[in-house]
Amino acid sequence: MTETAHTVSVRTPLSVPTTAQTATIVDPVPAERRPLGLEGRRVLPVGLSGRPFGWTLDAAGSDAVLDAFLAAGGDLIDTADAYAGGRSEIILGNWMRSRRARDRMVVATKVGTGADHPGVGARAITAAVHDSLRRLRTDRLDLLVLHVDDPETDFEETLLAVDELIRAGSVLGFGVAAHPGMRLIEARIACAQLGVAPMLAVQPVYNLLHRRDWEQGIAPIAAAQRLAVMPRYSLAGGVLAGSAPAARRRLLGRGSARAEHEVLSAVDQIATEADATMAAVAMAWLLSRPDVVAPVASASTTDEVIDLVSATRLRLTRRQLGMLDRASQPFA
Repeated sequence: MTETAHTVSVRTPLSVPTTAQTATIVDPVPAERRPLGLEGRRVLPVGLSGRPFGWTLDAAGSDAVLDAFLAAGGDLIDTADAYAGGRSEIILGNWMRSRRARDRMVVATKVGTGADHPGVGARAITAAVHDSLRRLRTDRLDLLVLHVDDPETDFEETLLAVDELIRAGSVLGFGVAAHPGMRLIEARIACAQLGVAPMLAVQPVYNLLHRRDWEQGIAPIAAAQRLAVMPRYSLAGGVLAGSAPAARRRLLGRGSARAEHEVLSAVDQIATEADATMAAVAMAWLLSRPDVVAPVASASTTDEVIDLVSATRLRLTRRQLGMLDRASQPFA
């Protein structure tokens, strides 16, 4: 293995099967499913992002990725009304209809940044949800996620609108994606005062290269509220999977290229030891963190889907977790 100051070689272990091979494999140790807060529902502890659908993946490529995810036992799909201008939801909806897979999936969609219905006011949320339901070709969203925090909008207005959708059965539960800790506290108090449905989940930006905002500012509050944590940007845009160009890794490092290199080196070393991929190691670290239910990540190929799902069965040792924690301390 050859390394420079800013690059880490990436291996593809021979023991990692292709997607075609996995179709003939029955895993003797199925991954333990985790509760998302929705009544009676547990999910495979990794979510598939719909961000590439209709953007970097056409319908056929998206269908292949979704087929692989379903075949591997995956059920949590995370999308947004803003992804590819709504095309992500359309592709997902068509796929679920053609595969008759709606009841097997847990669909989370984010609203608030779509061009047609921006913001989290009552009118915008209601219209956005109805449009998402139409594009997804379904009668309910399992999880509605507020994509943005808008301090200019009264929280009571937002929460009452969401509660009305929940009472109507159009939404089963809700969470937030970009709210700081104090806003989570405000939301909790407002929900109690109004007697509306409580928040169930939070989707922070959280990974080995982005720890500080979550761990120091929001995690204790989310834990106190028993929120299901669904980290997004789990692989730092592919950096932690070893798939992003060196120039992009340096840019994401924002002056911390050496510290970032240490993280990537630790991930790569552990991947070698565990005969796994870097993506699986990075996701497995997240799954070891308190209250994390299902990290969300994108996949552009069927084999990348298998990499993500394999993280649910990868058990890192205490020493390996310590290596990752120490290497990523500059970002904590």
